[in-house]
Amino acid sequence: MPSDAELLLTVEAAWVTAFGPIRSRGSVSFVGVLPIDVLRFGPDDAGTVRYATVGMARTPMADPSAVVVDAKSAPRAELVLALAERRDSVLRTMAMLASAPAVEGIVLVPDSTVDTGQALWDGSVFTAVLVDVPELADVAIGTGAPIRLLPVIPVTATELAYRRTQGAAALRAAWQEAGTDLLDPGRSPVR
Repeated sequence: MPSDAELLLTVEAAWVTAFGPIRSRGSVSFVGVLPIDVLRFGPDDAGTVRYATVGMARTPMADPSAVVVDAKSAPRAELVLALAERRDSVLRTMAMLASAPAVEGIVLVPDSTVDTGQALWDGSVFTAVLVDVPELADVAIGTGAPIRLLPVIPVTATELAYRRTQGAAALRAAWQEAGTDLLDPGRSPVR
């Protein structure tokens, strides 16, 4: 297993390779959790801004009822949020989402959701995220489980309720049918 510093540098290098130079960095600490950095990339040529976490992968995700966690096989991940405009007040929320596995004992995988119970950024109608299917390759970290680079999509309370009753595939189908621009930070909820 790499050291903590090596792991963080490896994750940061993966984000830089995928999205280019870091435009800004914020660091947030929560009680009982090592600091989580959130990097801002962009806007890129298409105008997309990305907020990516560094530090979530320090701790393998595991079921809180597990007596023993195998650090070599338990999944590790980092998160990235893509928006069509800057919303830098999302930095704290991204750090909070990244700390959720360590604090709440949840395992984030594609199609899972995390409800923050508050606006994702100042003035946002979104209060939760849907973990999407990764577009980037996993990051190898020696002999341990690779780090998954998981995109998250903002969802409203209505969309979260729909996802809970109908499933993530149905929510994605509703977005597609409505022609929803998931990068638009001011979009209306899908009906």
